[in-house]
Amino acid sequence: MRKISEILRLSHEAQLSQRQVAQSLNLGLGTVSNYLKRAQAAGLTWPLPSGMDEQKLGRLLFPSQPLTGQRRFVEPDYPQVHQELKRKGVTKHLLWQEYRQQYPEAGYSYAQFCHRYLEWQGKQQRSMRQLHRAGEKLFVDYCGPTMEVINPDTGEVRQAQIFVAVLGASNYTFACASWSQNQADWLQAHVRAFEFFGGVPELVVPDNLKSGVSKTHRYEPDINPAYQQLASHYGIAVVPARPYKPKDKAKAEVAVQIVERWIMARLRHQTFFTLASLNQAIGFLLTELNQRPFKKWPGTRRSQFEQLDQPVLRPLPAQPYRYTDIKQARVHIDYHIEYDKHYYSVPHNLLTRLSNISAKRHI
Repeated sequence: MRKISEILRLSHEAQLSQRQVAQSLNLGLGTVSNYLKRAQAAGLTWPLPSGMDEQKLGRLLFPSQPLTGQRRFVEPDYPQVHQELKRKGVTKHLLWQEYRQQYPEAGYSYAQFCHRYLEWQGKQQRSMRQLHRAGEKLFVDYCGPTMEVINPDTGEVRQAQIFVAVLGASNYTFACASWSQNQADWLQAHVRAFEFFGGVPELVVPDNLKSGVSKTHRYEPDINPAYQQLASHYGIAVVPARPYKPKDKAKAEVAVQIVERWIMARLRHQTFFTLASLNQAIGFLLTELNQRPFKKWPGTRRSQFEQLDQPVLRPLPAQPYRYTDIKQARVHIDYHIEYDKHYYSVPHNLLTRLSNISAKRHI
């Protein structure tokens, strides 16, 4: 607020000097002097004409400046900026340059551009918002609820586990059912997810499931050897979320909730007799889920995947991963080791030593 009327009143009516006016209104001496010179040039006297408010005074003394309350700069499209930053290689400085090319005379400086973007981010959610680059992270987890599969011959009811994987940038979601959460099913679910996406990301972020992480640690968890073999086969890195830090895998938490509501809940009245039929029903609803329009963002999960993640995912290897079961066994006195109730001979000089054995099998 410029306090033009108060400056004129104190100067003309109270007969205060410019320095006294500046001290009284907590303004700079140069500001007071400038206002009085502009008022004299505009022919203003005291008392002011009736109806002359502060806004009209400002327009009279500063005709080249916009009205009070009007913005001098064009606000950037912050949702679009946030969306573009997900693309690989796109930086804030590049987006600011494009913004200034569009508004050369009415654009913010780079510092203000970044500051106002951060302010916009803070208003979206009172928590640090993670920015996911395209093709960078795949979040994986299991749903809490299970689904029933009935054996048509015996009537036995088995509970199928629902695996969920979601890409960080596009939210493109995959889900499938398996009999358990053991290591073989866990790794097979990853293989199916990579085939569904048609490529592999840079990182996979799992929970600290025993099938994936043998020993949890805040910074240096131990990855199971078979899981590490899968990572080496596809050329990815496994970075588990920290224990008791659900925000590290917030994307997976949300994706699990969406799958439970939009897929599992809709299948609750159907009866499944095979795991294949359950996966077929999940796949049908999964296609519908990925084509549902976003509420707050443009497009769908599918369209965002095609624009962001799909172009930068690394290609799949020529052959899919084959599960390798790794077990440590002691060589017995008859120079044999036991695996899965079968005995295999080894060199006799390994007698009484611990040896790592591995057996590949299709899953």
